[in-house]
Amino acid sequence: MASRNGVVFEDFFPAMVEKLGAEGFMKELCNGFRLLVDGDKGVITLESLKKNSAMLGVQDMSDEEAICMLREGDLDGDGALNEMEFCTLMLRLSPDLMNTSIKLLIEAILNF
Repeated sequence: MASRNGVVFEDFFPAMVEKLGAEGFMKELCNGFRLLVDGDKGVITLESLKKNSAMLGVQDMSDEEAICMLREGDLDGDGALNEMEFCTLMLRLSPDLMNTSIKLLIEAILNF
């Protein structure tokens, strides 16, 4: 799957949710955040993303792609990703999880 910035990855998230459960999956996302975070600032910065991206198998990510990823996930406009922004971005990049969420929301509304 490709995001808007062209980075391609295989969507393993649905299988992870099935295996780990929702709580376990969220813990793993938080662990991913901790791998990329700038230890001094407590957020993922461009520098920390470039420095630590090899741990996630995206060591060939260009500066432009890294900037696009930060921009796409940066909800508060500070130029970095906090833990909530990172987890939100990761969920948005998984079409299967998004489709499942939409279906559950529609079902909940219809049954309300």
